[in-house]
Amino acid sequence: MLGVVVKDGESFEQAMRRFKRIYERAGILSQLKKHQTFEKPSEVKRKQRIAARRKVLKDQRRKNDDSY
Repeated sequence: MLGVVVKDGESFEQAMRRFKRIYERAGILSQLKKHQTFEKPSEVKRKQRIAARRKVLKDQRRKNDDSY
């Protein structure tokens, strides 16, 4: 369980911002969304293939931009 200890002299807003940062880095919200509905294994593999293809294309674009 995530938690934040409020330091002396720290405002609630600062502590809340710190908590949100920790929460975001832990990936809790993305995990929650991922487990919201069941995804068939074929759908998971399809999404992974699409993501891998996008990554390759992005790397190629970066490589081409650097050569100029």
